[in-house]
Amino acid sequence: MTLIWTALVFCLFTYALYELINIHKRKKFPPGPKGLPFLGHLHLLGKNPHQDLQKLANKHGPIMYVRLGLVPTIIASSADAAEKVLKTYDHIFATRPHHEASQYLSYGQKNLIFAKYGVYWRNMRKLCTVHLLSNNKINSFQSIRKQEVELLIESLKKEAHDRVVVDLSAKITSLSANLTCLMVFGKKYMDEDLDKRGFKSVVQDVVHLAATPNLGDFFPFLGAIDLQGLTRKLKDLSKVFDEFLEKIIDEHVHSHDQKQTKDFVDTMMGIMQSGEAEFQFDRRHIKAILFVCTFIPFISHIY
Repeated sequence: MTLIWTALVFCLFTYALYELINIHKRKKFPPGPKGLPFLGHLHLLGKNPHQDLQKLANKHGPIMYVRLGLVPTIIASSADAAEKVLKTYDHIFATRPHHEASQYLSYGQKNLIFAKYGVYWRNMRKLCTVHLLSNNKINSFQSIRKQEVELLIESLKKEAHDRVVVDLSAKITSLSANLTCLMVFGKKYMDEDLDKRGFKSVVQDVVHLAATPNLGDFFPFLGAIDLQGLTRKLKDLSKVFDEFLEKIIDEHVHSHDQKQTKDFVDTMMGIMQSGEAEFQFDRRHIKAILFVCTFIPFISHIY
């Protein structure tokens, strides 16, 4: 009982402190529904939060303020409001908030997707645009793409001749995965190279965990407690990917092959060794970028 009362007092103290710190900011927020202490407006959202938010927007306007736990949030519900947020004032809304999952899946929010907007993000974007996504770089993989497409066509011809039922969706996913591996890592990898469950299964687990509402995102002081067990699972999955990506980088470090076309890992290793980045570019940044690359072939197939 003493522990419960201590926890209750701690929560009330935390909420009171939060309200005191943010009382001057609240006056600047758009109109919105009345919320509850501590919970904010979470109780107004059900299984279909997009529909619930639309109903609230019909009453409070296309630009509306809600508080998700302790996190102040602005909701844009009309095309005009969305244009203002995503285009007119995109530099104001471009940053990323603290997100428990991204702390473990992007090495402390170091990739372009989850990094906070600022000098670091702009420098990282410049490196990726110039060295990884330029027309010259993409065109350098043309022969690889042609070869893989030809292999797919030949396999389809053979299966058609044998009158075999073909899962075309799986074939396209496999083609996309092979192309990504060849361009990013320099060679193809089998499912078991990542984990005995296979790439697709692990990616599905990551997407599921990242999309699961985490109490630590709405009540930051609860993040360390991990009441839902999500952080433990995220750490386990991030360890699987980290070991796989470390193995890939080590293979490139110890390789003496003279490649005609440098893959993404080669290019990023060159950036790290040259010191041309405007920040300390190290293995963590390479792995953060590679982590995103491993997802690309599987996301569309999952959904």
